[in-house]
Amino acid sequence: MSFDFISGYTGYLSFGHAAFYGTGAYLVVLAANGKLPLLGPETPFMLLLVLAGLAAAVVAVVVGSVSFRLSGVYFAMITLGFSQVLYVFVRDWDFVGSTPQNGVAVTGTTEGFRIGVPGVDSLSVAIGQLTGDSVDGFLGFISLSATEVSFYAVGAVVLVCYLLLQRLVHSPFGRVLVAIRENEERARAVGYNTYLYKLTAFVFSGFFAGVAGALFAGFRRSVTPENGFYFLVAGDALLASILGGFGTLAGPLYGRLFDQSAREFLSKEGGGGGLLPYLRDNLGEATLSSELFNGVTVSETIDTFLNGHAALFVGLLFVCFVLYVPDGVLGTLRMRYGGPLAKVLPRRLADWLRD
Repeated sequence: MSFDFISGYTGYLSFGHAAFYGTGAYLVVLAANGKLPLLGPETPFMLLLVLAGLAAAVVAVVVGSVSFRLSGVYFAMITLGFSQVLYVFVRDWDFVGSTPQNGVAVTGTTEGFRIGVPGVDSLSVAIGQLTGDSVDGFLGFISLSATEVSFYAVGAVVLVCYLLLQRLVHSPFGRVLVAIRENEERARAVGYNTYLYKLTAFVFSGFFAGVAGALFAGFRRSVTPENGFYFLVAGDALLASILGGFGTLAGPLYGRLFDQSAREFLSKEGGGGGLLPYLRDNLGEATLSSELFNGVTVSETIDTFLNGHAALFVGLLFVCFVLYVPDGVLGTLRMRYGGPLAKVLPRRLADWLRD
């Protein structure tokens, strides 16, 4: 969503968002390991989220102040260049760990990072793979596993960030960003300092990308140069934005969920239920061993086309989206129903009830 805030609302495609994401992720892990001055393992995770966002915002000021002197593909390439410079720097920086190319993990404690009110255990929950916490009787009747606790706690932070971004989008500042996207020369002609507006939007975008990286590192309790600073991190954000819809803010969230669901459904493991495990469990041994052509069985055909080829099918889905659903899932629905669904659907429901 932070990627869509800058690319979807100003029209400037940023390929350097991994720089902000990785900054937030590394700050959390390094602080937990006591490698940062004034920050240590006892620092509340909620404070680390804010500090991660601020650190990423500082990086965004540096990157944006140079990058916004260019436009179009040149802007995209220079942001990508900055991101790759940071990737190589962190990968070879001994300060982060003895083997920086392999990343860094939280050491010395198995206590999970806590989301909630700092210092009040009853109003905070732990996230992370090493936490064994579960919540029994949440709200009086709901029992949650440690994984579910992490899911909803991270989701709560995402929701708060989404509401803050929505406030920015629907403010006068956000309206200027849309004007820049539609016609930057005209926005400049009526008196707006477009460079300053774009840079400010870039900083806000970097802040929330840093928060996202901090959440990732808090849950995984580790980060590597590949899943922190590598340019494919920004590629994932671009893919989610295209699937969900540019300039919708919530669209990338739906796009990411769609992408992950498709990968899980088409994966060879299918831990959450997938096509390959379903076919293996339900076709029966006789059907699977049946010969289709020239000694090739049904089971071998299924393995050939499905086993381990999830990325191939997701790529084909992506091509179909670009060709036939260019506005993404949420963007297409908004066009079909004539506005944001949160406004249109309640009105249509009220009309349906009256009829």
